[in-house]
Amino acid sequence: MTDRIVTACVVIIGNEILSGRTQDTNLAHIAQQLNEWGIRVQEARVIPDEEDVIVVAVNDARARFDYVFTTGGIGPTHDDITVECIARAFGVPMVVSDEIAQRIRRRPAPRDVMENRLRMARIPEGATLVDNPTGGPQGFRIDNVFVMAGIPSVMQAMLSTVGGEIEGGDIVRSRSVTAYLGESQIAAALADIQTRYPNVDLGSYPFYRSERYGTTLVMRGTSDTDLSGVLEEVKSTIIAAGEQPMMDE
Repeated sequence: MTDRIVTACVVIIGNEILSGRTQDTNLAHIAQQLNEWGIRVQEARVIPDEEDVIVVAVNDARARFDYVFTTGGIGPTHDDITVECIARAFGVPMVVSDEIAQRIRRRPAPRDVMENRLRMARIPEGATLVDNPTGGPQGFRIDNVFVMAGIPSVMQAMLSTVGGEIEGGDIVRSRSVTAYLGESQIAAALADIQTRYPNVDLGSYPFYRSERYGTTLVMRGTSDTDLSGVLEEVKSTIIAAGEQPMMDE
C-alpha cells in the first residue's frame, strides 16, 4: 500500500533572521503541527525582505508542494513587503479588507499611526482571511499559500485556526532508542535494516555525554507494523554489539 503523502514548504521571510538578530522558532512549531495533520514539511527556506527573492521563492514553492506557509513581513513598516510580493506572485492587485480594517480601527491611535497600521489591512485580491485569535490583524490564504505573522505567539494562534481548511495525508509517527555505541559499530546492520524497510526513515544521531559516545536511533514512518519491526531489529542489533538498548520516552 502506498502512503498518501501531502507536502509543505515553509518560507521564513526576514532580514532579522538572516542577520542572527532574531532566532527563528516558527519552523519547529509549524513542522510539528503540520505533522499532526498528516502534512510533511519537506523544505524550508529563510529569505530576505527583497521583493524579487520573495516572489521567486513563493512561486517555486507553490508549484512544487501541496501547501506553502510563509511567516514574517506583514506588519505596518516600510520593510513589511510580503503582501505586495504575494500579490505580484499571483499576478493580482492588492485590495483593502474591510474586516481587517475594522479590527485595526478598534484600537484608537493618532492619524499617522493609524495610517501605518492600516497597511496591514491590505491583502491580494481573491485571498481569504486566516483568523488571528490574539485580536490583531489577520493573515490570509490565497490558493495553496498561507501567509502568517512572524511573531511566534501570533503565528501559532493563526496556524491553530487553519487545520480544518487543509487536507492531510498519512500521519508520520516515530520510535527511538538509544545505546552507548558509536555509529560505525552498527552502520552496516542499520543499512541492511533500512534496505528491507524502505518506507521507514531510519536515522542515527551521535552524542557524547558522561564521557561516553553513543547514538540515538530514530525511526519515522506511517505504518505501525513497519515501525515496530524496525524497532525490534534495531534493538537486536544493539544487543548483538554488546550494549543494552535504552528506550526513549
